[in-house]
Amino acid sequence: MKRTSRDIRTAHRYEVLRQIIAASPTSRQELAAATGLSLATVATLVGELLGLGMLTEVGFEDSAGGRPRGLVAVDAAGGALIGVDIAETYVRAELFDLSLAVLARAEADMRPGETRPDQVAGRVAETVAAVVAPAGVADARVLGVGVSVPGQVDRERGVCQYAANWDWHDVPLLDLLAGHITYPLHLDNPLRACAVAELWFGAARGRGDAVVVNLGTGVGAGLVLGGGVHRGVSNSAGEWGHTTLVLDGRLCHCGGRGCVETYVGAPGIMLNLRELSPGSPLLHPGDQTATIDALARGVAAGDPLALKVVADTARYLGAAVSDLVNLLNPEVIVLSSWVAAALGEPLLREVRAVVGRHALKRPLAATEIVLSPVPTDPVCLGAATFALEGALSAVGRRPAPTGTAAPRAGTPSAPAGTRTAPPA
Repeated sequence: MKRTSRDIRTAHRYEVLRQIIAASPTSRQELAAATGLSLATVATLVGELLGLGMLTEVGFEDSAGGRPRGLVAVDAAGGALIGVDIAETYVRAELFDLSLAVLARAEADMRPGETRPDQVAGRVAETVAAVVAPAGVADARVLGVGVSVPGQVDRERGVCQYAANWDWHDVPLLDLLAGHITYPLHLDNPLRACAVAELWFGAARGRGDAVVVNLGTGVGAGLVLGGGVHRGVSNSAGEWGHTTLVLDGRLCHCGGRGCVETYVGAPGIMLNLRELSPGSPLLHPGDQTATIDALARGVAAGDPLALKVVADTARYLGAAVSDLVNLLNPEVIVLSSWVAAALGEPLLREVRAVVGRHALKRPLAATEIVLSPVPTDPVCLGAATFALEGALSAVGRRPAPTGTAAPRAGTPSAPAGTRTAPPA
């Protein structure tokens, strides 16, 4: 897609703010060096962000001679962002200040059989309301809500094009949410959200090429290539969970057989356990979280069955990760999301050992394999940056024409791909 001058300016504004959030306070000269932009361009962008109330001047750095350099920092009170993680088993929302520190969290279970699009939209609205109310944040401070939904997403139209686990096809999710939520809304999927979270605050920070392996109910790979998130021509890159691991293997929700997801996603791990010991007390039928937590406790206690299940899962996962090493030659592969967090170091050790046996030696020597260090839900954090990007792209846009939905007072006009509530 051809980028307009507005797109380029938004990208520059976003990158400058990202650098300030990551290393606040900082000088305009340091920002120019970090971003590769000219000092004049950085000075203009910083001026815009100061005018929006997103930054504040914080004095001058010590000088060994010459003119002291003025320092700027993010104004944490200059706005609030909400990130929403819609998963197959829960909806979680986190409220962030403008420095992306967490102010409040709320979570609700996604009950089996209640996954129609209208039901999911209602559950998201309830969770967003629950995270805003106790924090005492004024509506005008909320710059937007970033929403992550599993599956393939058309982010410009706000449509979930395909979610295999729910059999969703072309669901206009942002339109459904705009009937409940008055803040600007922005949609993408957890692969992109996790990649951005690691790029901003995690193991991919400062790396040019990274892969963020998302291990949850579903499985995928967020790609950071050339220092930025790689989306592919139709925003569908990263569907590594639906690459074939075992020919004619387990049936997958996508209709294929032997997909990576069917062996290393939470339901696949439960099946690994069931095949070894159908009556194991570690197995909690219908409860993925309880089963994964029981396996983690079993591994910590030295339970032979739990150790065997994690080793078998790591054997499948390591083989699939080896393909990523050989294909993409990344600097780092990050194991992220709730399954990776629960199984932790024991899973990581086994995966590293398997990758060591299967990957080519030259690319493997240049690749680290680590657990995500992001302390909060990486999907919520990444989704909040979608809202931040949307707010920055709206700067300077013309007001909405009379008769159309306009953003609430104190927020920028909504950019393309954003949904706001219809007028009452």
